[in-house]
Amino acid sequence: MFLHLGGDKIVPKKDIIAILDYKKGNSAVTKEFIQIAMDEGFVENISDPDKEKSYVITTEKIYISPISCNTLKKRFGESPGAEN
Repeated sequence: MFLHLGGDKIVPKKDIIAILDYKKGNSAVTKEFIQIAMDEGFVENISDPDKEKSYVITTEKIYISPISCNTLKKRFGESPGAEN
């Protein structure tokens, strides 16, 4: 199954490692991890400026999504009859 992250971006659920809130208190380690990923070109912002709501960490990239963390987590769990 797939998860729509916003815009035109859809990723396989099996590739998602974590979904984090963009503005809430991420630890210093998380902030450092995301900064290093940005510096190395592994972050793709699919959100409009000032509309960022969540980070979606996948096996390939980190996406900055305009969809809230809670909404993405709910969507992730919604797959009647499908394997998550």
